Amino acid sequence: MVAEYNLLNLEDALRLSRQEIREYYKRYINPGLANLLSLLDFDKQFVRAEGMYVWDREGRRYLDFLGAYGALNLGHNPPKVIEAVEMVRERPNLLQASLNPLAAALAHNLAAVTPGDLSRVFFCNSGTEAVEGALKLARAATGRFKIIYCENSFHGKSLGSLSVTGRRKYQKPFEPLLPGCEPVPFGDVEALEEKLAIGDVAAFIVEPIQGEGGVIVPQDGYLARARELCDKYGSLLIVDEIQTGLGRTGYLFACEHDGVVPDILCLAKSLGGGIMPLGAYIARPHIWDRAYGGTERCLLHTSTFGGNTLAMAAGLAALSSILEQDLAAQAREKGQFLLEGLKRLKEKSNLIKEVRGRGLLIGLEFNQPAAGLLDKLSLGKLNELSQQYFGSLVAGELMNKYQIITAYTLNNPNVIRLEPPLIVGYAELEKVLVALEEILIGKGFWGVALNSARTALSSFLSRGKNS
Repeated sequence: MVAEYNLLNLEDALRLSRQEIREYYKRYINPGLANLLSLLDFDKQFVRAEGMYVWDREGRRYLDFLGAYGALNLGHNPPKVIEAVEMVRERPNLLQASLNPLAAALAHNLAAVTPGDLSRVFFCNSGTEAVEGALKLARAATGRFKIIYCENSFHGKSLGSLSVTGRRKYQKPFEPLLPGCEPVPFGDVEALEEKLAIGDVAAFIVEPIQGEGGVIVPQDGYLARARELCDKYGSLLIVDEIQTGLGRTGYLFACEHDGVVPDILCLAKSLGGGIMPLGAYIARPHIWDRAYGGTERCLLHTSTFGGNTLAMAAGLAALSSILEQDLAAQAREKGQFLLEGLKRLKEKSNLIKEVRGRGLLIGLEFNQPAAGLLDKLSLGKLNELSQQYFGSLVAGELMNKYQIITAYTLNNPNVIRLEPPLIVGYAELEKVLVALEEILIGKGFWGVALNSARTALSSFLSRGKNS
């Protein structure tokens, strides 16, 4: 039967060439993505991963400073997480006619480490699902339907999460979105109060630091003031810690910087240890009970794979490992070292507009070069390239010349993020600083642009030869 359909098995998949993978992506998955990654030579085949590093098929080693957007706080393939998953491989993974002991244990552990009285846990498979569940809980618990979110935010791309994601590029093709979702500027407590004071807001959802927005850090006290306003006007506070949680910013949870206890806290990414898809929201018990208390309402929001055995085993091991290694403290100390090094680099390079972040969530934003002869000769394309793509050009240089993996932020492509696993060492931090200095000072904008053009041309010619 398999032969009848000409199916590929696992061994076939592992033997696919780079060109075959490109073609399958173009034919069956996402042609635009395949073209974009191959143009930047970002479609390399990586065949091994361990800790801070991945290796390509040719045996070259790459330092991962992207960390799967915060999903790899423990690095690639952490042994304790893999061992935990292996320990439960003979248990039923999905069995709804039962209560899973591993889910009970992980929920207990999350209640123990999250701020305040957060204690009711809903398990799902991703960050956007955690946000969807939080929005539904807020509406059901308050009897209100309006949700306030921040401009430039990112909470996911499923319909509900997208409705509270603050970038029109992602929203517009899917309109109409959920009704009653209204934006306010990030960090603006006066604008927030103006919305809340009407008295019809179910919840305000906010990231402690805007990751995809370009690593935007609000003023100290912003979350605390938002907490006060939500209490004053009877609205819930949802804090999205999907990217900032579990040690990333130098705290176990970023909201602890302002001493805030949210009503609902969203987690995902590194909760699964980089091995299993795992998301969750944690709510204060009286809020959860208003929505789902009692046998009549307990099944209003469920997930088939939520709380499965393999994911729960990974979550138990990941949380334990993060705490045992005190990765929050490591992120705080190493992040300060990296920030100081980047600020010194900023003093030497006029290409850097701003360095910002907390812990090991750091953004590097670039200036546009001053208009000059080269810009005139390029008919204005130089500044356009800088404004829209310079972050990706620097990321390409880091990948292709220095074997360091980074990426730009989704809502601001002129910012590259430095978001390595929290197990990163000081020598690896220093390597990144040296590479950035060589790129930004030694080569400058035009050198980076020319190198990127050569890479794109080489990739194009290579595709032509193999087609």
